Amino acid sequence: MNNALEVSNLRKEFRDFTLNNVSFSLPMGYIMGFVGQNGAGKTTAISLILNMTGRDGGEVKIFGLDNIRDEKKIKQDIAVVFDDIYFVDSWRVREVEKALKNFYNGWSSELYSRYIKNFNLPVNKRVKELSRGMKMKLMLAVAMSHGAKLLILDEPTSGLDPVARDELLEILGAYIEDGKKSILFSTHITSDLERIADYITVIDHGNIFYTGTKDDLLEGYSIVKGGPNDLSGPLQKKLIGLSKTSTGFSGLIRSSEKGLVSSEMITEQPSIDEILVFISKGGVRYE
Repeated sequence: MNNALEVSNLRKEFRDFTLNNVSFSLPMGYIMGFVGQNGAGKTTAISLILNMTGRDGGEVKIFGLDNIRDEKKIKQDIAVVFDDIYFVDSWRVREVEKALKNFYNGWSSELYSRYIKNFNLPVNKRVKELSRGMKMKLMLAVAMSHGAKLLILDEPTSGLDPVARDELLEILGAYIEDGKKSILFSTHITSDLERIADYITVIDHGNIFYTGTKDDLLEGYSIVKGGPNDLSGPLQKKLIGLSKTSTGFSGLIRSSEKGLVSSEMITEQPSIDEILVFISKGGVRYE
């Protein structure tokens, strides 16, 4: 399987934080959710992928090309949408194309016009007059009008109402239908990922907790709940995010270790949100 993105042992050291030999890959034609709590390292990793900051180790390949040596070529084929718009406030929607099209060899005015029409964007409105949902659609129209094969999205649905989020997810689903495009989607709204993502990478305190298919993540862990006398020493050592009260306990366990769970305990399949909450409580061991 060809990969759109390959991140290998990526490392960046700051005074109070280290991105610690992060590795993951995104196959061509799929959507990967990139999740973790604030400060986990998502934005740092994306900055390194885009060569916006210098790395201390590791390698990034996009379409098999080195992201530093082949940066100019790569950036003709990728597009980035951040959580805020960086177009000039006074530009009208119809003027955005004129300002940006010369930066891209593969720019298609026909595609841009089609997206503007399909997204119901008012061509005579200025950027500052657009709603947040419209601004996101405008950035996507620009991103998809030069034939980008990899979209990198950093919190694009943050602050959007449910209708606008639903529209955005439909746009992204349609974008990868031909199997030749991929999306790296960083977001805190994990319900969006449960709907459209094929792969998930979970980052925690600069370390990769999990990377693989969404189904394997959700099936690979279970929430365990039991009474105060059910918690054995071996089980306690394996639980992630253990919470104990006078009436019982709860924690996250790998499905491969469910042999430690007795029949008196309750097990539940977690959501992505619940996995992140348990990870945030500690108990994760990185070698």
